[in-house]
Amino acid sequence: CDGGECGACTVLVDDQPRLSCSTLAVQMQGRRVETVEGLTQGGRMSPLQQAFHESLGAQCGFCTPGMITAAEALLRRNPDPSREEIKEAMGGNLCRCTGYVKIIESVRNAAAARKVRS
Repeated sequence: CDGGECGACTVLVDDQPRLSCSTLAVQMQGRRVETVEGLTQGGRMSPLQQAFHESLGAQCGFCTPGMITAAEALLRRNPDPSREEIKEAMGGNLCRCTGYVKIIESVRNAAAARKVRS
């Protein structure tokens, strides 16, 4: 959208979600910036990315990177979020394809998978 309205460009800055379309590169000097590609582990999808794939959380794919990075920020600060907490955390990310059911399911499944691994 190039206007900070859809959340598709969400990246993580020091573990916090931030819209890259409204952030100047100079503001990121000395900060840790992660994109959805940076969440992969050894060339493999992260558990969250895998959950989106398996739970059909990605439809057309336009919003998926922003959804995943926003969800990653949530899971880092709250490893077992409720449905309402997921909805609130994803509130700045718009999807025109779904009613968000599969997206919320993907985040919940990723949280459950992380719990099993730890």
